[in-house]
Amino acid sequence: MGALDHLSNIFDCRGGSNRKYKKRKQLQTVEIKVKIDCDGCERKVRKSVEGMKGVTSVTLERKQHKLTVVGYVEPHKVLSRVAHRTGKKVELWPYVPYDIVAHPYAQGVYDKKAPAGYVRYVEDPHNQLARASSTEVRYTTAFSDENPAACAIM
Repeated sequence: MGALDHLSNIFDCRGGSNRKYKKRKQLQTVEIKVKIDCDGCERKVRKSVEGMKGVTSVTLERKQHKLTVVGYVEPHKVLSRVAHRTGKKVELWPYVPYDIVAHPYAQGVYDKKAPAGYVRYVEDPHNQLARASSTEVRYTTAFSDENPAACAIM
């Protein structure tokens, strides 16, 4: 809340002593994956979101099946509105650029349906890939036959 908002709340002339302060919504960018086949689908999806209160801009990318909504909205409300108005299966945009993910071609992360340059966003790909800094990896490679600098106690 800025200084002008604070001053406008202090010098409010509505007269009532029972002031209920509303928490203001933050400007958000909501990215949604929804299947868009033709111009009719694109128009239907666009109209379903444009009428929402708080929406400032709507962008559709037909080839990527991506809907981007910018405004003072909540993501779950946008999802439910698009699903209800269009009857299509919708989900939050599950992809991120591949250079952000630590292991972009790990099982569960790599997705053939993803647009070019994107992979599925996964926090930890089932912990199947060990990190080089972990203690287990250092101990197992210390006594490995394939490691040329391994300990030769055996």
